[in-house]
Amino acid sequence: MIQNTTQSIITIAVIALTILATRALPFLLFPGNRETPKLIVYLGRVLPSAIIGMLIVYCLKGVSIFTGSHGLPEAIAILCVAAVHHWKHNLILSIGGGTVLYMFLVQAVFI
Repeated sequence: MIQNTTQSIITIAVIALTILATRALPFLLFPGNRETPKLIVYLGRVLPSAIIGMLIVYCLKGVSIFTGSHGLPEAIAILCVAAVHHWKHNLILSIGGGTVLYMFLVQAVFI
C-alpha cells in the first residue's frame, strides 16, 4: 500500500515537472526582449497544417472503400469538419462536431 502511494506520488511529481518544463522552456529560450529565430517562426507557421495532415492520414489508413460502410461515415465527418471550420473558424467546434457526427454515424446509422 505504501509502495503504491509512493510510486503514485513520484509519478505525479514527474508528470508535473515535465509539464512545467515544457511550458517554461520556450520563455527561457526565447525571452520577450529578443527576436524569435526565423526557423521557429517558420515551424510555427507550417507545423499545424502538417500535423493535421498526418492525423488525417493516420485516421484514414484503415478505411476500406470496398468493404463495410465504404468509408461513408469518414467522408461525411471530414466534410462536416471542413464545412464547420470554413463557416466558424473554430478548431474545437469543427473537430468536436465532426467527432460527434462520426460517432453517431458509426453507432446509429452505419451499423
